[in-house]
Amino acid sequence: MVRSQIEERGISNPALLSAMRVIPRHELVPVAVRGDAYADHPLPIGFDQTISQPYIVALMTDLAGVERGDKVLEIGTGSGYQAAVLAEMGARVFSIEIVEPLAKRAAADLERLGYGRVEVRAGDGYRGWPSEAPFDAIIVTAAPPAVPAPLKEQLAVGGRLVIPVGEGVQELRTIRRTAGGFEEEPTIAVRFVPMTGEAQK
Repeated sequence: MVRSQIEERGISNPALLSAMRVIPRHELVPVAVRGDAYADHPLPIGFDQTISQPYIVALMTDLAGVERGDKVLEIGTGSGYQAAVLAEMGARVFSIEIVEPLAKRAAADLERLGYGRVEVRAGDGYRGWPSEAPFDAIIVTAAPPAVPAPLKEQLAVGGRLVIPVGEGVQELRTIRRTAGGFEEEPTIAVRFVPMTGEAQK
C-alpha cells in the first residue's frame, strides 16, 4: 500500500510513511470490508460515513506539515485511522466526530491499538475545540460549503488547515496562518462526505 499508492505518487515524508506501514488499517474498518482495507479507494464505515483512501490520508497529513510534538485538531474522527497516523507520528491529537456511535467506536479502537492518548469528543466540529487552541495543524475530513472561520482562528501562527471545500466535487485547500493573516493554496479535486451540523446552516 505505502509503496504503490503513496511513495509512487510523490510523498516522501519518512515519519508519515513509517506510521502508515505500522498501523493495522484493517483493525479500523468494519469487518465486512476488511478485505479491502488496503485498497486504493474509500470504504464505508457506517452511518453514511467513509474512511478515505490511504493516499488522501497521506496527502492531507503531508500538506498539514505535521511534526513530532505538534498539537493537531482533526474534525471528523470517522474510523480513527487518520488520528492513529497522526499519533504514530508523535503528534498530540484532539479529534471531534459528530456521529456519536462512530466517536465511541473510534475511541475504543484507538485505545485497543495503543493510541489511547488521542482525545476523542462527540460533537459538531464546526467551531473547533477552543479550549485547546491554538493548533499547529487542523485536518478536516468532511467538506463544508465554505471554510469555517472558527477553525482558521484556532491555528497557531505558522499552522496549517487542510480542508476539502465545496459541494459535490470539492477542492482540497491548504490554509496557512501567517503573522499578518492567512495564505490559501488549492491542491486537487476531491470527494468527501459533507460536513453536517452548523456547516449546513
